[in-house]
Amino acid sequence: MARLRRRACVALFLFTLFVLATLMGLRTLKPTDGFSALAPGADVMPVIGEKVDRRSVSSDVQPSPAQARNPKLVASNSSPDKGMSYDVHIFYYMWYGNPQMDERYLHWDHILVPHWDPKIAASYPRGRHMPPEDIASSFYPELGPYSSRDPEVLESHMEQIGAAGAGVLVLSWYPPGLADDHGEPTEDLVPSILDAAIRHGLKVAFHIQPYKGRTDHSVHENIKYLTDRYGDHGAFYRFTTSNGKALPLFYIYDSYLTPPEAWAEMLTSTGSHSLRGTPYDGIFIALIVEERHKNDILAGGFDGMYTYFASNGFSYGSSHQNWKGIKTFCDGNNLLFVPSVGPGYIDTSIRPWNNHNTRNRVNGRYYETALQAALNVRPEIVTITSFNEWHEGTQIERAVPKKTVTRLYLDYQPHEPDLYLELTRRWVEQFSREKEQWLM
Repeated sequence: MARLRRRACVALFLFTLFVLATLMGLRTLKPTDGFSALAPGADVMPVIGEKVDRRSVSSDVQPSPAQARNPKLVASNSSPDKGMSYDVHIFYYMWYGNPQMDERYLHWDHILVPHWDPKIAASYPRGRHMPPEDIASSFYPELGPYSSRDPEVLESHMEQIGAAGAGVLVLSWYPPGLADDHGEPTEDLVPSILDAAIRHGLKVAFHIQPYKGRTDHSVHENIKYLTDRYGDHGAFYRFTTSNGKALPLFYIYDSYLTPPEAWAEMLTSTGSHSLRGTPYDGIFIALIVEERHKNDILAGGFDGMYTYFASNGFSYGSSHQNWKGIKTFCDGNNLLFVPSVGPGYIDTSIRPWNNHNTRNRVNGRYYETALQAALNVRPEIVTITSFNEWHEGTQIERAVPKKTVTRLYLDYQPHEPDLYLELTRRWVEQFSREKEQWLM
């Protein structure tokens, strides 16, 4: 009898382990119910062919200033190469440096960001990474801890992006003389990136970051600067609207930090310093994090919204289950909905206390789930987070196995280093085929 009881206990224990393992696996593919107060990417946050206009305003929705001004829905953009689409945009970072090109490491030696609660922070290590063996990433790049100023690196990156089929590189951008908290100014690199992009048939859009002192007035000046300085370059991306206008497209990261009333002064035709109808008009895409941001984005005069974060369930905007509702809202108000998809998420190399936002790659299945979720809502544009945001583990850039005395890096095995480039390429081709059918 005792033997039977032991066997029953062992069987129950094994069954319990199986259930727990299954639940942990599902967690990587489904959104959580809660909303984290920490935004990935924030150090501290406690709190082109014929265009077809298919969009109409629903009778129970008040027309927005943007809607009255200009329909935005377009057909699939033409591309210079079969399999490449200008409707697929990929976020790109140029903040990396090494001693060979920059006299010191930049970003690869990122600090370990402390938690804002001192009691929690005390439980985790402090300090900074020490490249080249110890870098601020859970993965290790095939190119090693490279410099964004290295011409050979730029060529490799453009080749990889082109191979993945993403036609538009969305460049993380700070104005001249400004940088993020852990790097140095990089605006002088933009001409090299534009030149490298055009050699590979790519276009470049700009992702305006929340630099210190950013306001609607300073962004107004940023738009003028970017358009005047780079608008004539062949790689400068323009979005063709349904009325045939080709306008620059700008992503505004953390746009919610500025009140919608201030954005409206720049983005509505009656604003005090409006860009509308001027040589500096464009397509302006705001970040949606919380549900209330939908109405703020509309009131601010933006032309659309994107979700950025690659951690499904992290925010309202990044949760796949909410995309249908967001798309319906955007369709009803003549806004573009631009979902962002990513291959996974892990930022514990710089935020060691943030493992609850980790999303396992599951050998590519997480990425394919996100891609299918985006395709299901029939968007005009899809963004990929990211090509090379190594700190947050969202990169699709080639990564290789790496083991040091103190660290074992994650990798893409049992697949090859270009797994996520290949997955992206196949999906871009599917997206382009299905989009042609949607617009018939």
